[in-house]
Formats: sequence, C-alpha cells, structure tokens
Amino acid sequence: MGMLDWREKGTEVLAQGGVIGPDERLPWGQTTVMGVQHLIAMFGATVLAPILMGFDPNVAILMSGVGTLIFFFMTGGQVPSYLGSSFAFIGVVIAASGYAGPGPNANIGVALGGIIACGLLYFIIGAIVQAVGTGWIERFMPPVVTGSVVAVIGLNLAGIPIKNMAPTAFDAWMQAVTFVAVGMVAVFTRGMVQRLLILVGLIVASVIYAVLANGFGMGKPMDLSGIANAAWIGLPNFSAPVFSANAMLLIAPVAIILVAENLGHIKAVTAMTGKDLDRYMGRAFMGDGVATMVAGSAGGTGVTTYAENIGVMAATKIYSTAIFLIAGIMAVVLGFSPKFGALIQAIPLPVMGGVSIVVFGLIAVAGAKIWVDNKVDFSDNRNLIVAAVTLILGTGDYTLKFGAFALGGIGTATFGAILLYALLSRRT
Repeated sequence: MGMLDWREKGTEVLAQGGVIGPDERLPWGQTTVMGVQHLIAMFGATVLAPILMGFDPNVAILMSGVGTLIFFFMTGGQVPSYLGSSFAFIGVVIAASGYAGPGPNANIGVALGGIIACGLLYFIIGAIVQAVGTGWIERFMPPVVTGSVVAVIGLNLAGIPIKNMAPTAFDAWMQAVTFVAVGMVAVFTRGMVQRLLILVGLIVASVIYAVLANGFGMGKPMDLSGIANAAWIGLPNFSAPVFSANAMLLIAPVAIILVAENLGHIKAVTAMTGKDLDRYMGRAFMGDGVATMVAGSAGGTGVTTYAENIGVMAATKIYSTAIFLIAGIMAVVLGFSPKFGALIQAIPLPVMGGVSIVVFGLIAVAGAKIWVDNKVDFSDNRNLIVAAVTLILGTGDYTLKFGAFALGGIGTATFGAILLYALLSRRT
C-alpha cells in the first residue's frame, strides 16, 4: 500500500463496533472534522508549553504542524500520531535560559541550541533502533522505569502553576474555578464536548474570570485590545538558535524521556489497533528527532508524540493516518495567524494555571497508568525503590553539579531510574 492511498470506509463500521485502521479513512469531509478535533486535543498543551518557557505560541503551533507532517512522511504514513510541544523540555529550558517569566524569553537562543542537540541525539537513537530493534531499550527501560519517568515530568512541573501563575488570592481562587470547570466537563458532559474538556473548561473559566474581574473589579481585567489590533495573517516571531555546550548538555538528555514516551505511545496504538507498529519504531524516533531539530531551528519547542491525541483515537476508534495529515496542514495555517496568537495571549494567567494543574496531573497519572497496564509488581523491592526514589528526585528537583554543569530534577530522575534499575538488577 502506498503512503497516500487509504481504503475508504463508512461510519457504519464504527456503528458495528469496528475500528478505522491506520491504512483506512472515513470520507474526506468526516476526516477533516476529525482533523479539527485532533487539532483541539493537542492545542491546550502545545500552547501552554511555550508560554511557560517564554517562547512564541504561534511558532509552537506552526512547528507542531510541520513536525507532524515530517513524522507522517518519515514513517511512510503508517503510524497515526500528532506531534505537539513536549513538557519534558520545560524544566531544563527554564534552567538553561534562566527564564523567570512571564513574557518573552530573552535568552531563548541557548535553549533552542539545546533542543536541536536533543533532536540529533534522538535521531541517532532512532537510527540504532532501526538497525537492531528496540530490545536494548526495553531492557534498560522496563515499565517501572518509563512509568516513573513520565510521572515525574508532571510532578516536576507542579510548582509552576501553583507558585508562578497565581500572584494574588483572587488568582488562586480562579485556578480552583478552572480545574473544577474542567473536571465538571470531563465527568458530566458527553460526546464531542467531553473530548474537548480542556478547551471547554478553559472557555468557561475565562468567561467567569471576565465577569468577576472586568465586571466586578475583583482581579486584573482581561484585555482584548490585542486581539482586535492583531493582523489575520502574518509571520510568527521566529528565533535563531545559539549553541552553548552547557545548555546542550543540559537539554540533550531529554531525548531519553522522548524515547520512553514514544515507545509507550506506539505500543499503546499497537494494542488498540491490533496492527504491529513496532517495526516502524526506529523511523518514528528518527521522524520525531528531525521534527524536534526543525522546531528548535525556528523558535519552536521540542516535540513528542501526543498522549492527548492517542486518547482521542481511543475514544473515537478512528486510527486513520489521513486525519493527522489534515491536522498537520491546519496547524501550519493557524501558525501564520497573529490574531490567533493574540487570542491565546489574552487568556488570563490563573485560568492557564488552572488548566496546567489538570494537564500536569494527567501526565503524572499517565505514568501511574503505565505501571497499572503493565502490572508492575511493587512487592518486588527493586521496583519499589526505583519508583520511590525517582518520584522524589523529580518532584523535589534534585540537582547534581558536574563542575559548571548542573543536571536538574527531570534529568537526575531519568538517569537515576535507569541506573538504579540496572544496579539493583545485578543480583537476579
């Protein structure tokens, strides 16, 4: 089968409890609607990551689209996946660039150089996997390790919304209103609204914020003038990378986290579709590596296959790669709209903070889900110690210094998990 000739199926397949496989598609109209849905699923987190690092969200959206298209072509259109901003970069980028937020990151260049170095390392790992398979990775990174590492990404970021995104008491209450709104949407709605829980919750909370702040003067009023003044079409604020050895050493190890994420995601899609995608694993890593290098060279965040979109596939039972081709093209178009960027910037900080609390929590729980799905045995002391130490290293932001170079929480947790597991496996 060629890359762009999907077998067309009607929705009656889904009505009968079947699935639309990666090499099949719904009619183009429905495929486009599904593309929009995937765009919205990746949207909250893909926009949140650059805001937390002081990057331009429009560039991040544009690069997520470009990255998704690169991934699509490098995997021969066989692996259904959307590539969005990776949260694994946030901690190390803040450390490397000394970003204190909010607003643009004045030192973005060194962070971008590090992101490119990470993409290159990731590509090399992909090339090795393509040649020899994934057995060696799975030996170093069993589910107890990958679950711990994924959980730590969410936990390490917990302080950002709680410490930095609620400067006043009113803002802290607004964060609570936001995560309660998202929770209500998640549990009490159905269908499309439920799947767009982050977006719908964000809109509801923004409206409540506007009523309380603009209407009753309880907080800093929402400013919508930027949206009115922004052009419909224009270039985003591209940035050029700067290569600093320190930043590259700090950020490149994130590749290991991306490998763990991607490995888990492709195995999840394999399990859901019944199609063995393991033989595309090397190409998936290489595609993600190239996409990350391209993103870093223009001012975008490093990218990774997105659990949010895998969640949408699980809910809809539609795994067609055609959807991701459409979603990628749409993201590229959106990236060239400053008005769209201004709309994102107008969202009140505490509302973004409330959404962050949910998203980071979901990442932490996704790690725990890896343990549950793989039946990790915590009566085994080796698993117990690896998970216990990893979680605290990452959450507490344990930092090790090697001369002038410092390895922060997510890095020490990732290497700590791998090395501890290897060390404690010696006796068996």
